[in-house]
Amino acid sequence: MQSRFTMFVAALLLAGILCAGTAHAKDVTHALRDASVIAKVLERGTLRVGFSTFMPWAMTDKKGNFIGFEVDVMTQLAADLGVKIEFVPTSWSGIIPALLSDKFDVIIGGMSVTTERNLKVNFSIPYDTTGMALVASRKMAAGFTSLEDFNKEGVIIVARFGSTPATAAPKFFPKATLRLFDKETQCIQELLSGRVHAFVASAPLPAHKAVEYADKLFLPVEGTFTAEPVAFAVRKGDPDTLNVLNNWIRQKQAQGWLAERKHYWFETLDWEPELK
Repeated sequence: MQSRFTMFVAALLLAGILCAGTAHAKDVTHALRDASVIAKVLERGTLRVGFSTFMPWAMTDKKGNFIGFEVDVMTQLAADLGVKIEFVPTSWSGIIPALLSDKFDVIIGGMSVTTERNLKVNFSIPYDTTGMALVASRKMAAGFTSLEDFNKEGVIIVARFGSTPATAAPKFFPKATLRLFDKETQCIQELLSGRVHAFVASAPLPAHKAVEYADKLFLPVEGTFTAEPVAFAVRKGDPDTLNVLNNWIRQKQAQGWLAERKHYWFETLDWEPELK
């Protein structure tokens, strides 16, 4: 009899522990939900987006408004969430620290997924794929027809500070000299002035510049020489926000909306008259 009573008491204690554990788990779940960025966005009524101008991801038109592939993507995301959009221009070199200090809710801007970045932020599933390309000076790089031609002493290559091309350039061109600038316009100016041999950047910018300045620039290698997934970046410890972003991306991919927007901004120049 005593043995049965002991077992009964043990069962009650176990049930109590399980109930307490379940209640605690629910409390943790509710706390995570209420603390998530997506919950705060809905409560605030505004989605804050950190980005850096980067053609054709994000640019300024004649009226001073932001336009571009990423601008379309985030504007549509905000509309689907039922909130307003607030774009926060940020220097690319400091964009991750700004996210971590809560200057905005999410990063856009053609940010490719790298292990180094992933140690600091969490990424959504990819909504785009990009790659690096090279545009060169006709004067400085005359006769250059391969990547190997740029991997020589005396060759000077420029890239934007903090970008994936800036990190990868030393791996592809270890013998060349790499110079970094904070803005793409500075890199392009160096190239047009004949002070450097080439500019390495994410596609399609090199191809666009080769067309725009056909008398001074050319593409020594067609297409891209890397393939990189592009994703939204958010602060760590926020599964709810990642879930919303991931499923939104899946919906837009299935609908063909992302592909249609990508075609417009990357495969045509119909938007060029809108620029300054």
